[in-house]
Amino acid sequence: MTHVLIVEDDLSTANEIKAALHDHGFDVTCVDNGRDGLMNAFSGDFDIIVLDRMLPGAVDGLGVLTALRAAGIATPVLILSALSALDERVRGLRAGGDDYLTKPFEFIELTARLDALIRRRITPPEQTRDSRLKVGNLDVDLLARTVRRGERVVDLLPREYALLEYLMRHAGQVITRTMLFEAVWNYSYDERTNVIEVHIGRLRRKVDGEGEEQMIHTVRGAGYVLRSPE
Repeated sequence: MTHVLIVEDDLSTANEIKAALHDHGFDVTCVDNGRDGLMNAFSGDFDIIVLDRMLPGAVDGLGVLTALRAAGIATPVLILSALSALDERVRGLRAGGDDYLTKPFEFIELTARLDALIRRRITPPEQTRDSRLKVGNLDVDLLARTVRRGERVVDLLPREYALLEYLMRHAGQVITRTMLFEAVWNYSYDERTNVIEVHIGRLRRKVDGEGEEQMIHTVRGAGYVLRSPE
């Protein structure tokens, strides 16, 4: 069973997260301050940490994160924060965070992001010594920035290439629209735009050629997943 540590000072939010993660099959421990968060994290008993950015007292979320990474603790950390500005997200990620989710959020996205972090830790995507990503017969050369599916060259525009690289680095994982928007466009997701759907549609038509088995799949109500054909 996956063990999750939640460091969140708002009791109502913590209880809602705990209930959602329990329903998802996770074992959850909650603490409401940075010092207790550090003590629990240092124990090494947790597979992943959900960390609030704004914590009361002397040790805030970034303080917790900085202390963990300085101590060599590599447990994946997802930061929760009401601070949605780009520079705040960058600060959190540079301090050692593995993902950043702004409040308010949907629990289906939270669980999808936690699943992605856990899978990334357990089964990292295949990357060869010459800097290639390979899923099935789809091959990306990260140095030359070229893409091939089998013997066929896949000609991609820069944004399409960035989307494909992100999907391949998280192959087999459900990736939400918000995750793609933040990773590829560096903006917070706006539900009023269909830019993700448009670009995914173009990418799918190029990657999944005529007569080839589909690799880019839509997960209804969740996002997208790239996986090797059976």
